[in-house]
Amino acid sequence: MKKSKRGNVWLGAAGLVVNSKNEWLVVKKRYGGLHGKWSLPAGFVNADETIDQAAMREVKEETGIDCTLFGLIGFRSGVIREEVSDNMGIFLLKPVDEQQKIKAQLEELYEAAWRSPEELSADPDASVMLHEMVEFLLDEGFEAIEDVDPGEIFGYSSYKLFFKK
Repeated sequence: MKKSKRGNVWLGAAGLVVNSKNEWLVVKKRYGGLHGKWSLPAGFVNADETIDQAAMREVKEETGIDCTLFGLIGFRSGVIREEVSDNMGIFLLKPVDEQQKIKAQLEELYEAAWRSPEELSADPDASVMLHEMVEFLLDEGFEAIEDVDPGEIFGYSSYKLFFKK
């Protein structure tokens, strides 16, 4: 595996932005293992910010939407090829202004959109994590999700999702 400037322990942040219609703000990535897939706005935490600040920054950078933080709702932790600990906090956010127009960051994204959990559940282009989040939310509410197979694309040798119920 190529050596990263981030070292062997990565920390990312994602925002689950939910509007008053219970739609989720999702993005379709142009790169990496999520290429062509709907996923949450997300990215790495910078040295000068907290993980929650990173989640709100990434949402703003990728979609143009300003948000209010409601709290940590989940955590993803995986090990890539038994070499890199890949971790991500997932935060519940609400848009400050629901009339604010989405401005997708087209260098990294094909598009950004508000989608209902039901639409995402039926969409084969939704990421594995989104499918798992939607199914647990629709079935039982958020709780721990174990034995998830994220697919071969990322090379995870271990993978877990934790969600607050």
